[in-house]
Amino acid sequence: MHIVAGSTNTCRVIALLCDVPFTATDEHGALQLLPAMRRRPGRHLGRVGVGWQAQTPAFLPAMTDVLSPFDDPATTAGVVASTQRWLERAVIGLNLCPFAKAVHVRKQIRYAVTAATTAEELLAELRHELELLGQANPEVVETTLLIHPQAMTDFIDFHFFLKEADAALRSLGHEGSLQIASFHPAYEFAGNAPDDIANCTNRSPHPTLHLLREASIDRAVAAFPDAAAIYERNIETLRRLGHEGWRGLWTPDAG
Repeated sequence: MHIVAGSTNTCRVIALLCDVPFTATDEHGALQLLPAMRRRPGRHLGRVGVGWQAQTPAFLPAMTDVLSPFDDPATTAGVVASTQRWLERAVIGLNLCPFAKAVHVRKQIRYAVTAATTAEELLAELRHELELLGQANPEVVETTLLIHPQAMTDFIDFHFFLKEADAALRSLGHEGSLQIASFHPAYEFAGNAPDDIANCTNRSPHPTLHLLREASIDRAVAAFPDAAAIYERNIETLRRLGHEGWRGLWTPDAG
């Protein structure tokens, strides 16, 4: 999770709950705690497979009211389907995020799929989605997954884009009410080898920005006060699963 240095412990607890790493920024906007992101062999290991899911109909209607939609609705549907498969089989199925199931079952997740290809287009899309979420009834839209398959596909580019994402959130006046978490097919935690199975906690089928409400974070913290135990459990779960088990989640007959 990407936060501003000096923010409340609530942010730190939620990061542990879902095993989302910090990238803090100082008062000058300089990034701190940067992940180790050298281009090294093996970065492809542990990626979430998406090929076959693209042929699977989406379980929920795709959100098309984005600034840069795909021309082909089937492309959007495929992206949503693969993302939902990841959510159901990994995030919920492995219980990596204990409070993800409720919003999924209640269908309160907005899947915003953009065809943006540049940082500028993605930033505009992000600002649009932040405003929509800020205005939406949380009973209807509790959280948003902004999925951008064509933009920031390189993890290093994605990482540095997050500084701009946090700046956009602040400039729109959403600091304290909304936050941004991040997922990527090649996610790599600071100090981890590219093939460390722990990286899979934040590896998704497509580059994704998760927009969530601070109020939801507060409720999650109240419900799961022992954040450190959840973090350790997630690592243990993935270690037991291993790379072969992780790859097995993405076969057509899994689940």
